[in-house]
Amino acid sequence: MSTASTTRGARYRFDRPTFSVIMRDLRIPRDDLGVGDPIPRIDLPTIEGGRFSTDSMVADGRPVLLVFGSLTCPVTESAGPGLLDLHRRYGDAIRFVVVNVREAHPGADIPQPSAIEEKMRNTRALGRHHGFAFEVAVDDIDGTVHRAFGTRPSSAYIIDPSGTIVFRAHWSNRREPLEDALRAVVAGRAPSRPNVGQTIRALIRMAVYADVALDAAGRGALRDFWRAAPPAAAMITLSRLFRFLPNDRRIAPTVAATLALCAAAAAGIWLVLP
Repeated sequence: MSTASTTRGARYRFDRPTFSVIMRDLRIPRDDLGVGDPIPRIDLPTIEGGRFSTDSMVADGRPVLLVFGSLTCPVTESAGPGLLDLHRRYGDAIRFVVVNVREAHPGADIPQPSAIEEKMRNTRALGRHHGFAFEVAVDDIDGTVHRAFGTRPSSAYIIDPSGTIVFRAHWSNRREPLEDALRAVVAGRAPSRPNVGQTIRALIRMAVYADVALDAAGRGALRDFWRAAPPAAAMITLSRLFRFLPNDRRIAPTVAATLALCAAAAAGIWLVLP
C-alpha cells in the first residue's frame, strides 16, 4: 500500500466529525461515481461468512441495492425501517447489501475503529440492531470502497448486474424515490429520477431518529454534533421533547419547534439592533 493511500486512510478514520467533514457530506463532487459509471472491483466479507464482490454480482444476476451506513449514523438509523420494508417487497428481484463504513458520530461507547476486528464487531451489531435479513458487509479499515464512491455517511446506489450504476440517492433514508427506482428496475425500466438529493427532507427525518444512534455512540457524540453542526444538533435536541410519540409522528412537531426557535432568535436579534 502506498504512503499516500495510507495517509488518506488515516484521515478517513476521524475521531470526531468536524464542520468541514459535515459540509463535505452535504454535496456530491462532480467527479464522484454516479449514474452510468462502472463501479470499481469490490470484494468484502459479510457477517454471514460470505463475500460481496463484483464477481458475485455477475454470478447472482440480479441488480444490487448498495447502501453505505454505520451504527452511529442518524441517517442510517432513519433508513433502517424503510430498507426492511423494501426488502420484503423487492428482495426476490433485487440483491440488498449494506456496507458498514466509518462511524459517522463516534463516542465513548462506540469509538472509531482502528482495527478491522473492531469494525467487524460494529458491523455485526449494525445488522442485529436493524434486524437486516439481507447481506451486511464490512469495508476495510481505510474505507477503500467507501472512498471510491464518495464518503457520504449513508448514500444508496442501484447497480445493474454488469456493474453499472443506474440510480444514486444522496441519502439512504429517502424511501419514496428509492422505491420508485426499485420498481422501475424490477420492471426493466430506467428510473425516472436517477439522481435524488432531497437533503432538507433527509436531515429532518434524520433528526427524529438521531437520539438512538447518538445515545448508542455514547458520551461525546451529541457534543461533537453541536460543535460541528449546531443547527442540526438543535433540531436533534428539540426532537427529544417528543420522544413520547412514534418516530414518524415526531417530524411535524420537531419542525414546528425548530421554526419557533429560529423565529424567537431572529426576534431577539432584531430587538437588540440599534
